[in-house]
Amino acid sequence: MFSPADEHFMAHALRLAARGLFTATPNPRVGCVIVRDGAIVGEGFHERAGEPHAEIHALHAAAERTAGATVYLTLEPCCHHGRTPPCVDALVAAKVGRVVAAMQDPNPKVAGDGFARLRAAGVDVEAGLLEDEARELNIGFVARMTRGRPWVRLKVAASLDGKTALGNGRSQWITGEEARVDGHRWRARACAILTGIGTVKSDDPQLTVRAVETSRQPLKVLVDSQLEASLDARLFAGGHTLVAAAVDDGKKAARLRDRGAEVVLLPNAAGKVELGELMRELARRELNEIHVEAGFKLNGSLVAAGVVDELLVYLAPSLIGESGRGMFALPAIEDLAQWRQLAWRDVQRLGADLRILARFAPAA
Repeated sequence: MFSPADEHFMAHALRLAARGLFTATPNPRVGCVIVRDGAIVGEGFHERAGEPHAEIHALHAAAERTAGATVYLTLEPCCHHGRTPPCVDALVAAKVGRVVAAMQDPNPKVAGDGFARLRAAGVDVEAGLLEDEARELNIGFVARMTRGRPWVRLKVAASLDGKTALGNGRSQWITGEEARVDGHRWRARACAILTGIGTVKSDDPQLTVRAVETSRQPLKVLVDSQLEASLDARLFAGGHTLVAAAVDDGKKAARLRDRGAEVVLLPNAAGKVELGELMRELARRELNEIHVEAGFKLNGSLVAAGVVDELLVYLAPSLIGESGRGMFALPAIEDLAQWRQLAWRDVQRLGADLRILARFAPAA
């Protein structure tokens, strides 16, 4: 169905799409390559919401060389009016002959209609080339569109015996510089960085991307059921912070708003923040990927609530011992059949440390 040349050009389109890794949110990361007579005549990627899509950049670059050309797209072209006009219309007007897409757009406003409109205009359409790679690149966008909540990646830095801090809470630094820089790359691709009040009290984190260059800072999300955060906490610097609470304390909320934060009330029956509803709220705010950097209590609560999709674990070649704090506060199980199963996705060495990416199996 697909030739080696098709795979070559689609791989290039995926590399282009990855250039929007830190910036395209809330839109998907999309790359486009236009080929005529075996040569690339135009290419582009989507950088920011509200700016031209990948197809438009590529069509402008190709200029008058689009008639009968093959267009390689990492995602089905849009066919609706959003922040920009439909890309399908531009492709039809350019008289392209063939469109090869990696995957169908999961957005219900598109979801195959883009392909249908191209075919109705006489364009040859094929889909499914390097689909897995395209899906991974937009795993958060796909999650938000298909299940109504973001993709949640929980990051942990620990000793080899699974301890994330000393018994007194000190945790800086368990892993080395290379692992810490890599962690900032994962922060940069996320739409939001989420933490809990325990981490704010013990570490006073900034929750910003600093070790890698980026033009966009993710939203900072604080789970603070009782609104205990100090107004001097560093994560409030510069605003762009969402506080999820379980108590309706107007005075505390007003003080937080004066610091540039937004407070959203999401209580559960136990007087804590309802974590599932928090994730749905973040999806309603068009957030695709959530990067969690929290303590073992909130980590455990998120896992127990079934809202964590993936673990990003950095393991240092060290031992802290039983007095240290663990990765997750989870309820005891009585049988191994009750454990949460994970699948290894990737293992790499970063300096002296190991980085493990593991994904939870879907809940039964």
